[in-house]
Amino acid sequence: MLDTSREPVPAPTDAPAEEPRGCLFALSQPPLMIFLGVIGCLLLMAAVHDLFVL
Repeated sequence: MLDTSREPVPAPTDAPAEEPRGCLFALSQPPLMIFLGVIGCLLLMAAVHDLFVL
């Protein structure tokens, strides 16, 4: 039978360890901020319309 098990390869020691990225990193992305801005503007326009026009 063919042995397909592999030994774990150690990580290189000269590479810097990546820090976990959280919510603030996600919010700093321009496409997400544009999307959230458009949704926020639509909600604001709907609220202003309900308060002052109707």
